[in-house]
Amino acid sequence: MIMKGQKISDRYQIIKSIGEGGMANVYLAYDTILDRNVAVKVLRGDLSNDEKFVRRFQREALAASSLSHPNIVEVYDVGEDNGEYYIVMEYIEGKHLKNLLKKRGKLTLSEAVDIMLQITDGMAAAHDSYIIHRDIKPQNIMILENGLVKITDFGIAMAMNATQLTQTNSVMGSVHYLPPEQASGQGSTLQSDIYSMGIVMYELLTGELPFKGDNAVEIALKHLKEPIPDIREKLPNVPNSIYNIIKKATAKNPKNRYNDAREMHEDLLTCLDDTRANEPIIAFKYPENDTDDAKLAKMVKENKKEVVEEANPKKEEVIAKKITGDDLKKQNKLLIILAFIFTGLVVGITALIVFIPLITGGKQIEVPDVTDMTVSDAIDTLQDAGFVVSDEQREVASSDIEEGRVVRTSPAVGSKRKDGTTVTLYVSIGDTQIEIEDYTGESYLEVKGRLETLGLFVLIERQDVEETEANEYEDGLIIDQSIEPGEKVSAGTNITLYIPNVVTNYPNFTDGSYTVEAIQDFADTYELTLDIEYVKTNEYTPRTIYYQSRPEGQRVVAGQTFKIRVAEALEEGTGDDEEGTGCENGLC
Repeated sequence: MIMKGQKISDRYQIIKSIGEGGMANVYLAYDTILDRNVAVKVLRGDLSNDEKFVRRFQREALAASSLSHPNIVEVYDVGEDNGEYYIVMEYIEGKHLKNLLKKRGKLTLSEAVDIMLQITDGMAAAHDSYIIHRDIKPQNIMILENGLVKITDFGIAMAMNATQLTQTNSVMGSVHYLPPEQASGQGSTLQSDIYSMGIVMYELLTGELPFKGDNAVEIALKHLKEPIPDIREKLPNVPNSIYNIIKKATAKNPKNRYNDAREMHEDLLTCLDDTRANEPIIAFKYPENDTDDAKLAKMVKENKKEVVEEANPKKEEVIAKKITGDDLKKQNKLLIILAFIFTGLVVGITALIVFIPLITGGKQIEVPDVTDMTVSDAIDTLQDAGFVVSDEQREVASSDIEEGRVVRTSPAVGSKRKDGTTVTLYVSIGDTQIEIEDYTGESYLEVKGRLETLGLFVLIERQDVEETEANEYEDGLIIDQSIEPGEKVSAGTNITLYIPNVVTNYPNFTDGSYTVEAIQDFADTYELTLDIEYVKTNEYTPRTIYYQSRPEGQRVVAGQTFKIRVAEALEEGTGDDEEGTGCENGLC
């Protein structure tokens, strides 16, 4: 067991536990060599001796370490110390997107689009490396105080061209965001992540999940058979472009979805343009799946595990028999045939790995710097490099770049993209004076996106408030700003938006005055992940909260996991305590 103060590999000193997962525990640690705080994910002790879990854990590290993108949590180190398998990652101080949704209910259109642009940009980098996340959901997306989005937990991600370690007929991922093909055990593709991102976008805009049910099977069947609810029923004024993006991303037939995250990202870039508000509703090119209900139900029930496990065929009963010379000849022939087949497979796979990127346009080229160029020169430069330039340019104010010249591009200068990728130009409209408004009481995420579009640089800072006034403030809403309303500033000006540093401490939940419902309300208010364990025991009165993982008086930090244990009556005739969560496969 990992203890506070312990050093892993004589380098990473454990500070405290910051999270628990199905496969691993996460700790805040200090890197004694590079003088920085890091997050260390350690494989749970009960799984360290399980070869298949170790291999999956190492696969996670391998997949994640190959990715370098601002919207993906960075992996620093991978190793093993005295039988403890670990991954060292950047330490993120932020909150899960799920916590934001619990608090806000739903986000504004501009907030949702900004978050989705960052998610798709990060996932585009993963897809460029042929890595499928397989578990995109708000719980695996972090938002920093400055609004930056970080995708976490590639725990069940796998490179498409890596060795297949899993069963074909198994379900992977969280059921509420589960693509139909995964629900039916058909495996995952890049389009599987697209479906999950479409569900996330729907949830951001409505504050609700599209499919609900009494159990995992019921929900999975809805993903398979039912069309996603029309978002226009909840948001009548939503632009057609937004409806089209969600409809395309969540198509039952993967062929009708975006090819990859980059294609979805490019569509999101212009979805709020006025010209797209009333665009035609898309019609699918390929028919949506229409599989027999009974067959689907059988497939889902057989494959309702939430996490894929390595194939483990049953050991066949061994029957002893006399081996003859003919038997040996047959075996030798079989071995020769298998050797030829294996050699052919190796050659074929090698050829695919080498040539597929060439055939499919996998050549990676760097976006050239066209800053301060005329539009025509920028187009020529980008086209000469192998890119396609979007016909639609975006106008931005700039105090440094004169009117009519290029300010920036999307994708950004220096980023590597496939040959033929579309690049959007951001063109200066000159030093337009921007009048600052009163932003107090508004969401910093929404205001930040709005101001950055105008060309301002936005900083977010937490500001202490009096303890007696803490209840008057809502975290995430602006309480002050560095530039007074009514002032006019140039593009490129820095503005700081202040949000409250609302501080509270954990009370003593075990004093008998708190209910489970009250503790859940507390967790929701302060954006905590509440882990409730129901324990069958005769030591405490049923419904008594007798344990809490964080002591009374400890400061509450958004994003923390907080565990309580609740007494549950023993079944009649039972003499020993039994523990259980009351959940199956993490689905409560």
